[in-house]
Amino acid sequence: MGRQVCPVSPTLRALSFSSFRFAGPIPHDTSYYAKAWLGGALACGLTHAGITPLDVAKCNMQVDPVKYKGLFPSLSLLVKEEGQTGIWKGFGPTLVGYSLQGMFKYGLYEVFKDAYMNLAGEEMSNKYKPAIWLAGSASAEVFADIALCPLEMTKVKIQTSKTGTFPTSFGPALAQMRANPETRFPFGSIVPLWSRQIPYTMAKFFFFEKIVQLFYTHVYTQPKESYSKTTQLGVTFASGYLAGVVCALVSHPADSLVSLLGKAENKGKSAGTIYREVGLAKLATKGLGTRVVMIGTLTGFQWWIYDSFKTAMGMGTTGGK
Repeated sequence: MGRQVCPVSPTLRALSFSSFRFAGPIPHDTSYYAKAWLGGALACGLTHAGITPLDVAKCNMQVDPVKYKGLFPSLSLLVKEEGQTGIWKGFGPTLVGYSLQGMFKYGLYEVFKDAYMNLAGEEMSNKYKPAIWLAGSASAEVFADIALCPLEMTKVKIQTSKTGTFPTSFGPALAQMRANPETRFPFGSIVPLWSRQIPYTMAKFFFFEKIVQLFYTHVYTQPKESYSKTTQLGVTFASGYLAGVVCALVSHPADSLVSLLGKAENKGKSAGTIYREVGLAKLATKGLGTRVVMIGTLTGFQWWIYDSFKTAMGMGTTGGK
């Protein structure tokens, strides 16, 4: 079934697509994109904030593997040393940062995907659909990470600093980051963040779209619209979880590097220096099991929240044949 073509306002065309020449009308209107932006903010902000304890444990396992030897031992040790609040450090910047990131990630994915489809034309878009997914997700993530970077740097500093050496409240921590040039705030981690998040997001969107397509080709073989919303959202969650496992494997070395950049002992060191000191093997394996569980669950719920919101807004679930 073809996609419904809606007119686009001159304002949106000027703001979002000024650098493109179009082969045809944009497939969605401003209302669709606005809903996608809001759905993305909810999907990423709520899920990342909800798993803050797992993130705290993972970051500490990456920066101090001698002390923090596993998910549950790390959580127990953090609670023992810092109380229940110790496993919720960084909740504020996580909620704000990943809400902004999700807004740009999902919202701009829809924007860029439509733009690239128009550039390619209908025949080429159908023939090279996976390339459209990859290009759209990579383009969106560049801007999503610029929005995330200051908050991510603050979050990592809060979570990996020794007790009493750095503020744990959002406001004071942000002020301390701004006041200290050695933190390289606000974009000191943008390159390692891009190296982590762009491959992650490309894998996230590519494998999600591909797995959904496989579900509706080989498992649910009738038109997608003939299945209940519960079934469609079940496909969404399963596809998101499986895509998340791949994402974790692809992006873990860069994720470890971002965490190590926030460690006090590495103050002033470049990403390249830390990479050479630690080595790829350790960057790729320390905390990987925890991150696979975390990212698989996270990605599954992100897609489920996003598609649930889209369904509630009358937009339908993502992907298909």
